Amino acid sequence: MDIHSLMKTCVRQGASDIHIRVGRKPVLRLHGRLRDLQSEELTPEASETLVRQVLPARLQPELESKGSADFAASFETEARFRVSAFAEKGGYGLVMRLIPNRILTFEQVGLPDHVRDLLTRTRGLILVTGPTGSGKTTTLATMIDEINRTQDKHIVTIEDPIEYYHPHKRCVITQREVGVHVPTFGEAMRRVLRQDPDVILLGEMRDYETISTAITAAETGHLVFGTLHTTGSARTVDRIIDSFPQDQQEQVRTQLALSIVAVVSQLLVPKKEGGVVAAFEIMINTPAIENYIRKNETFKIPSDIQTGKKRGMILLDEHLHQLFKEGKITSDSALEFAQDRTEMRNRLAT
Repeated sequence: MDIHSLMKTCVRQGASDIHIRVGRKPVLRLHGRLRDLQSEELTPEASETLVRQVLPARLQPELESKGSADFAASFETEARFRVSAFAEKGGYGLVMRLIPNRILTFEQVGLPDHVRDLLTRTRGLILVTGPTGSGKTTTLATMIDEINRTQDKHIVTIEDPIEYYHPHKRCVITQREVGVHVPTFGEAMRRVLRQDPDVILLGEMRDYETISTAITAAETGHLVFGTLHTTGSARTVDRIIDSFPQDQQEQVRTQLALSIVAVVSQLLVPKKEGGVVAAFEIMINTPAIENYIRKNETFKIPSDIQTGKKRGMILLDEHLHQLFKEGKITSDSALEFAQDRTEMRNRLAT
């Protein structure tokens, strides 16, 4: 067995992830479930061999000194993987997330048309949020491709690692990888404003310095896309503000209230017939929401989303219930992924 045959199996079977662990057969995540491959359990030597086959030489010192390394790897011309190699009890492990080569359309992702309208904005902050594995990167790639196809812009992406490759279409595309082309997200954001960008994609908003620079870029005439590992619009706003020191939070609330354009939160939910479907919460900034953010009343945001359907807004639980009524997901899945399970249980009972 070698790592390339495992990558091939993952692509052919339509799996999302490969897991390599000592003392376990190689595992694929298929439609959200873990499935063992027909193979022998991996010894420490076999597991380390698989890791070394895919690990770039430049990252070997990092794996040995820090105990982990993150990077991207290609399988021929068919697919790319986001890879995390790490030391653990018993030896080395590996997780590989499949990144499809083909960028999906709005319809394939399930994004409403109202979101397409947001991409014509010339400034502001658009956040795509959700837990790990919820499809944020795929959604962002779709948005960037839409701008690339339809507008004349300079797009700069800052990622760790670069996942989707974007060819130049109507836009000029600059893609920078943290750890390869620039040392940190913060350094990349400091430099990017000197590179005449119109659109900036920030792969991860990891600390308040990076978040602060992103908000400043959004304020000064750039359309900035970013991701956070939060679910729900109110929690996302709170997470950004809480990342700043206490004495700066009042100012950040004011800045964020003015600069935020939208929050798109998403989850991937198992479909009835197999596979997954994206469930979205979409918040589009309004004068009322701007006021809630400024006054630290983010708990009121969901009520404004609920009454903002004409503007294209929807709560996550409303979309889950809609997917259930359309027969795409089961009631158990709607309940499992709901933000308010009591309310969802009542909805399902009617």
